[in-house]
Parts: sequence; C-alpha cells; structure tokens
Amino acid sequence: MHPNQERLASYIRTIPDFPKPGIMFRDITTLLKDRNALAEATQVLYERYREERIDKIACIESRGFILGAALALKLDCGFVPIRKKGKLPAEKLQQEYSLEYGTDAIEIHMDAISAGERILIHDDLLATGGTVGAACKLVETLGGTIVGLSFLIELSFLKGRTSLGSYDVFSLIEYDAE
Repeated sequence: MHPNQERLASYIRTIPDFPKPGIMFRDITTLLKDRNALAEATQVLYERYREERIDKIACIESRGFILGAALALKLDCGFVPIRKKGKLPAEKLQQEYSLEYGTDAIEIHMDAISAGERILIHDDLLATGGTVGAACKLVETLGGTIVGLSFLIELSFLKGRTSLGSYDVFSLIEYDAE
C-alpha cells in the first residue's frame, strides 16, 4: 500500500449490491476520469517499479489494461494482454482458475513473452487471487520471470495475497472490510 492511499481511495466510488446483493463494488471509473488522480496512480506505480528493469507488463482484462498500458509507456516496456477465453486470435496458452461456483479461463498469446524476460503482472483489483494466480502460471509457462504483482485496489479481507506465495505484491489502495 502507498502512503497516499486515503486520498486515492477518495476517488473510488462504492456501489452497493452490484453485481449481486451483498457485494460492495469498487468502481474505479471515478478515479480514471480525474486526470490528476489517474496521473498520481500511474506515477506511484512508476516510482515503485522504475528500477526493476521490466521488459513487459502483462495485464489482465479488462480494467487492468488501463493503468497497465499507461505504466508500460512510462517504464518504456512492452504491454501484453491476458484475456478471457476466446478473445485472442493467434496461437495461445490457456489457464483455468476457480470461481465461487465453477471455473473460468484466461489466455495469453504463445509469442507474447520470451524466456528470461522480466514481467510485471498488473490488474485493477486483487480479491481472492484466482485470476492473477492463473496469470502467473501463464507467464511462467512461457519462461517469463515475474518481478511483481501490482494492483490499484486490494480487498485484503478476502486474503487473496495469501494464495500468491512468495510473489512481491503491491497495491495502491486497500480495503480491509466489505
């Protein structure tokens, strides 16, 4: 977490009972539409990773693409989309992960990452860790070295960080309760 998390958190809108009853949805569009908040969030991530010699940022669909692409430009590195099943056109690698009821899958192009490349994985939100855990498996299967996992928001009460082993996890804003 970052020292400015309270100020950045003030830009996040909470929508009760979305997408289903009992869920407090953390809407990042209110942060994204404010150029100063967007610039600050991007800058904080840049400062955190600028010395890491990152080759590519692998970002998880779809909201992870927004800050991930901006950060890739600032870090002067490549951008790799990790998408939901069936969205990538070329030869791809797929990884399933568990949901509350059932499974889903994400995919990455087979030629997206070369062996030994230093990869930062970014997404907008860390909840249970299932999606980002699957992304880690994809990156490592392709031979990438994971430098870290970055998030705009972490729902720490869901304990997703504990499922991510020894990866370096960084989040800008933390919510410790629903």
